Amino acid sequence: MRKTVGAWLLMALICVRLDATAQPTAQKVMRQKAEEQLKDIIGRSPAVTGLVAVDLTSGETFAFNADVAFPQASAIKVPILMSVYKQAHEGKFLLSDQRKVAPGNIVGGTGILKDLVDTASLSIRNLGVLMIALSDNSATNSLIDLVGMPEVNAMLRSLGAKQTLVQRKMINSAASGRGEENLSTPADAAKILQLLYRGEFINKATSGEIVSILRKTDRRTSRLATGLPDEVPIAFKPGELNGVSTEWALVLLPERPYAVAVMESYKVEGQGEETVEELSEVLYDYFWRTGNATRYGTYIDPKLIK
Repeated sequence: MRKTVGAWLLMALICVRLDATAQPTAQKVMRQKAEEQLKDIIGRSPAVTGLVAVDLTSGETFAFNADVAFPQASAIKVPILMSVYKQAHEGKFLLSDQRKVAPGNIVGGTGILKDLVDTASLSIRNLGVLMIALSDNSATNSLIDLVGMPEVNAMLRSLGAKQTLVQRKMINSAASGRGEENLSTPADAAKILQLLYRGEFINKATSGEIVSILRKTDRRTSRLATGLPDEVPIAFKPGELNGVSTEWALVLLPERPYAVAVMESYKVEGQGEETVEELSEVLYDYFWRTGNATRYGTYIDPKLIK
């Protein structure tokens, strides 16, 4: 009899505890609202859309089609830059070494080197800055020759970015037509961005320098920045091909910085043109509010929260 009563009491206590933990909180409700908004925006777009956004203070994550592989266009230049810094750290060359861009690497599209006459040699570091800040395709092709595609891909494997792959140089439509695309997933891109933010790629100084180069990119080329107040810093690299749009970014919101990777493919011209911008607005609103309020939703000085 005592065992039976004890068992019932234990079950009652478990039920009470489960009921208490099942109670919704204001934070959970707000997250659910944000998740539903993101899902609705992605669902309304005719494109295939992938998104991963990670709170860099808590690790809280929003993810949609996180492991789908997308062509990267110019966003693939981020891991190429990382490989340049890795090989320089290993002593294979100095970032100050001068390098002339071979005529075969001069291609069209974005950048300035294609328009220069009698181009003098440039330092490897400056080629990297041109590759990111001006998305210079000729500088990119020169750096791919320098570090080698197999070496870039081996580095990516070592970082756990197993679906990110460099397979061709910039502006190579023949290779693209054969399906030799430069690929990544939202999950891989978000992983790489977190490593850079935390100073875990090589060391803090190297990671910080790469992030500082990403901050040099013209803000007007960022679709994610459209959903942010002008005063919020963003370190990013976008990319665009016919039917494809990508962007990797660190949104350096003071209270709740976050990494975000958004990718689209099979885009339909004239439809879903504001998808990335709308996603960015929802993410910023969510992370700003969670960063400036208590868990009950009272806005106070962020310094007091910490």
